[in-house]
Amino acid sequence: MNCMIKTASEIEKMRISGKLAAKVLEMIETYIQPNVSTEQLNQICHDFIKQNNAIPACLGYHGFPKSVCISVNDVVCHGIPNKHHILKIGDIVNIDVAVIKNNYYADASKMFFIGQVNTLAKRLCQVTQESLYAALKIIKSEIPLFRIGETIENYVENRGFSVVKEYCGHGIGSSFHEDPHILHYKNSNQMILKNGMIFTIEPMVNAGKAEVKCMNDGWTVKTKDHSLSAQYEHTILVTNYGCDILTWQKQEKILSRFIN
Repeated sequence: MNCMIKTASEIEKMRISGKLAAKVLEMIETYIQPNVSTEQLNQICHDFIKQNNAIPACLGYHGFPKSVCISVNDVVCHGIPNKHHILKIGDIVNIDVAVIKNNYYADASKMFFIGQVNTLAKRLCQVTQESLYAALKIIKSEIPLFRIGETIENYVENRGFSVVKEYCGHGIGSSFHEDPHILHYKNSNQMILKNGMIFTIEPMVNAGKAEVKCMNDGWTVKTKDHSLSAQYEHTILVTNYGCDILTWQKQEKILSRFIN
């Protein structure tokens, strides 16, 4: 348990990493346009991270070949940027950014629209983001971990969508993935959250059924029924009063510090 609780020094370093991950997502929005390739977006993110004296955490992680994950439409997660994948009007796009700054990690992702998207796509993205926010609003020290997944799954399923169960949030710090695992569906994990824990919450939500499949490249995960998928992710700090969103972005409709 103690290894999951960050020191004041670690928390300050992770605030810096978190702000940079957020800045990448704020910066890249201007460039997300029709007729742009996902590889171009990857390169822009890579250059921005390096210019800020940080390291793109995804690049080379277990052999991942690019600096960010870009997942379009029915891709659930871990989409590999590609110069041949050209964005078009109507696409929904997730960009997942992880950075290492001063030897500490932060991880965040959000959805972007390419021009006008259909009503289902908008609703899917809205519900996914709101499910993340619903979980953030209940977090504070001394609550059991299972309430996060319970809150997300209830919110999503009550609105007619489904939560992907194969992937989860995770502790984060001087390593990319640490304990605890943060499940986004109902579970029985009785671990009690403590002040100073830092982890990601990153629900993946499908418009159709929850089942997914991994492609032959060993990374790209798609919905089995070819339905749309969306994901939002934040790195958060548990506090005695609620939580701090370390990867909060300026345009968000939620406060960076949520007080219960």
